[in-house]
Amino acid sequence: MKKMPVAFVGHGSPMNAIEDNAYTRGWRAMAKVIPQPEAILMVSAHWFVRGTWILDDPAPKTTYDMYGFPEELYRIVYSAAGAPEIARQTSDLLRSGQVETRIDNSWGFDHGTWSVLNHMYPHRDRPVFQISIDSTAPGAVHFRIGQLLSSLREAGVLIIGSGNIVHNLRLVDWSNPDAGYDWADAFDQKINNLIVDRSFETIIQAGSANLAGPAGLSGKEAQLSIPTPDHFFPLLYVLGASDHQDDVQVFNDARVFGSISMTSYLFSAG
Repeated sequence: MKKMPVAFVGHGSPMNAIEDNAYTRGWRAMAKVIPQPEAILMVSAHWFVRGTWILDDPAPKTTYDMYGFPEELYRIVYSAAGAPEIARQTSDLLRSGQVETRIDNSWGFDHGTWSVLNHMYPHRDRPVFQISIDSTAPGAVHFRIGQLLSSLREAGVLIIGSGNIVHNLRLVDWSNPDAGYDWADAFDQKINNLIVDRSFETIIQAGSANLAGPAGLSGKEAQLSIPTPDHFFPLLYVLGASDHQDDVQVFNDARVFGSISMTSYLFSAG
């Protein structure tokens, strides 16, 4: 079986789920170069809880974890099957690496998952499961969990982290849908350079808002780009699950509404 890629997707607004735009077309283009997965593991910014929880429901519900959007958005049902056996194997895998887990099916496919998969896998024919992001853990733990998950790639599991490298809703400029602030552009580009250079330790520090050091990243840029870590941490799982020999492709290299990055990455075995 061909080793599956691992991807980070900048998901942006839930409205992307029902829109045909440059970003949703980028997600569809990404899916076209990915081999058919046996299952999909989603790490979504929107399941941010105190612990590492795993969804093993055979038929997960669609969770509408957003408010005030058009009714059309709430009519989406992402009805893909779950992957209970692989989910439980994933739990065992993490526990063998000293990561405490629990099975929890009170959640479902949140919009960090279904807004993306609605375009990448619209036929809903691939089993999907999610793991949560532990809100109490530092960046290094999320990277380590990604390393533990990396062996799933050999079993045909596509790992997708769904978040945003720059995500500051307090500073959104609704009048500027197609560009970013200078600090957002600069921070996103610096993360891009670090990914290409495989300087992952500095990115892990970024997730902890500790950017002083040889990379020359400014603390102010980090504080503005990552006021809270929930949307940044999915990137760390993806970097941990990647391999230094992976080829890296960049999709949707853009900032929107001033303070949100749509930039996405695909790491594929050469």
